[in-house]
Parts: sequence; structure tokens; C-alpha cells
Amino acid sequence: MNKEWSDKNKKMQALIGKEATFAEGVDVLLDLRNDLLTQISYIVNSYPEEAYYQMPFAGADGYHSKTLAYSMWHIFRIEDIVAHTLIKCDEQVLFAGDWQKKTGSPIITTGNELDGEEIAEFSKKLDVKALFEYCKAVTDSTNKLLRSLSYRDLKRRFSEEDRNRILQTGSVSTNEAAVWLVDYWCEKDIRGLIKMPFSRHWIMHIEAMCRISNKLCQKARKGVDPIARCGLSCNHCFLKEWCGGCRTAYNTCSDACRYPDRTCPNTSCCIEKGFDGCYECDELRECRKGFYEYDDVNAVKAMALFTRRYGKKELLKTMDRLHREYEFEKIQEILGNDLEEGLIILEKHSDGELYI
Repeated sequence: MNKEWSDKNKKMQALIGKEATFAEGVDVLLDLRNDLLTQISYIVNSYPEEAYYQMPFAGADGYHSKTLAYSMWHIFRIEDIVAHTLIKCDEQVLFAGDWQKKTGSPIITTGNELDGEEIAEFSKKLDVKALFEYCKAVTDSTNKLLRSLSYRDLKRRFSEEDRNRILQTGSVSTNEAAVWLVDYWCEKDIRGLIKMPFSRHWIMHIEAMCRISNKLCQKARKGVDPIARCGLSCNHCFLKEWCGGCRTAYNTCSDACRYPDRTCPNTSCCIEKGFDGCYECDELRECRKGFYEYDDVNAVKAMALFTRRYGKKELLKTMDRLHREYEFEKIQEILGNDLEEGLIILEKHSDGELYI
């Protein structure tokens, strides 16, 4: 489990257990939920349409066996049902906002009854952007509910009437793979529901989403040139596990993500000029586009200059040597202080003749 998320979850659970610290615990919970929703936002805004219905771990035992789109639907349908039909006894966000039509979903259930290829086919039908808007609407609504709770509300339990009300909405399939959820929720008090599904359920599924997206990126990068257009070695980037690089549709480069189409100025310029990368451009040294606009990232330009002189294979071997000595952040620091100094450091770690 992600340590930061796990620590916040443990802290929240301890705080809400005491009346004196209950309000602080709710604040921690809201902060955790914001972190998790931000992670979903990153995934939604980073990958091509096909990513949301792919199942790279199909058949595996765990949440990662699903799809990105299914995971989003499942997390927030459960929360919507529990927050509104069970706790507040009012209309679910799905129905109030006509989100079934907006998302294109063929179902109103949690999706627990779906299996294998059914999950992939269901995911293909969803409008992911609209789905994320639904996720945000449910989050906002539940956050208001959480802020309204008092410490005494935590011990509130549920009845057969509550159970029947959920079933009557048709929001949970009567399939044995799904219907158990109703009893599971109704056997808990509100404190138990805060733990599951309002916090831990998010963590488990969003961690699975990260695992799915990482696998898709690794698959996309297989056989692809590992040197980015700007000159950075993607094999040695801190994003390498969850970014496909600028030569694939799974580009989540930190600079590219600043732009709506996930195409940075370096890539746009190279494509316009017909260059494989910035290392082919005569204006490289003086260029201030994209990554090169920052005064503290000379490391990337140093890599590009090194590639121009010695080639991509030599850069990759040299970066391998550097990474045996230093972490990514340290390498960026020692190469990035001064362009000429960074280039010399690279050359000192190269097999070729030193350039001084």
C-alpha cells in the first residue's frame, strides 16, 4: 500500500475514534480523499482512450485484474449508494445529475456482477471524461456529508428497512457476486463505513489503477526509442515506470502534461522541423523551448549535446554508469548546475575520448 496514503488513513482512523479529535480526523480524511482524487485526475488526463478498457492483468487475483474505467465506476457507484441511499436516505448523485446518460453506462449497479470480457466491453461504452465528472460530483457530495457528521453519529447502525431500500433502487445486482454488498454495508455503523468504502476502498482500487496504468506504459515503451525528443533518457527518468514517453500515446512526461494534448514544445518543434530529436538541431545550445526554458535543468540539454557528439547508445551506457553511483535527483543536480560542466561530467563517465 502507498505509504503516504496508508499513514494518512491510519492517522484518520485514530483521530475519529476520540470525540476531542474527531473534527481533525475528518480533515485528515478529506485531505486523503483529495490526494486520491488527484491521482485519478492524473490518470484520466494522461492516457489515450484505449487505455481505459485494457486489461493487462486479466485473470489475475486482485483489483488490478479490472480496467481503469471500471475501477472508477465501481469506486464511486458504491460511495454514491452508501452515502445517499443508505446514510442520507435521499437521491443518489447518479440519478439526480442524469449521470447514467452522460457517462453512457448501460448499468446503474456497482459492476460487481461483471466478469472478464464483460468488464472490458462495459468499459468501452463509458465516456471517461464524463465519468470523471461523476466521480468529482460524488466526492463533493460525500465530503459535505462527512463534514456534517458528529462524533455521536459514528455509532448509528442500520435496519432491515435500510437494506430493503437499497435493493429497491436496483443499484446492486441480485447476482451472488454483488448482492452480498448490501448486508456488508448494513452490518456496519457509520464509523465502519468511513473506513470502508469512504477511505480504504478508494486506496485499494486506486493503487490497482496505478498498477494497471504502469503496466500499460511499460508495454507501450517496449521496443520504442528510449531517448526523448528533448534528449532525456527515459530509461533513467523517475517517471519511467508510469510514462510511455513522448514517442508513444502514453506520454505522461512532467513537462508534456502542462499542455492539453500532452505534447511539449520540444516535441512539437522536432516534428515541425522533421528532426528525430533536439540533438539534431543547430540551435540546440541557445534554445529555450520546453524543458530548456528552466535555468536549473541543464541536465537535459547536456544529454542532448552528448547525444549529438557520441550517439544514443553511448548516452544510455553513460547514464547506466551514472545511475550506479547516484539517484535520479542527484544526477539532475550534478548535471544541471552548468551546461558545460554537465557535459564534461557525462564525458568523464563515457567510454569515449574525453572532450575538455
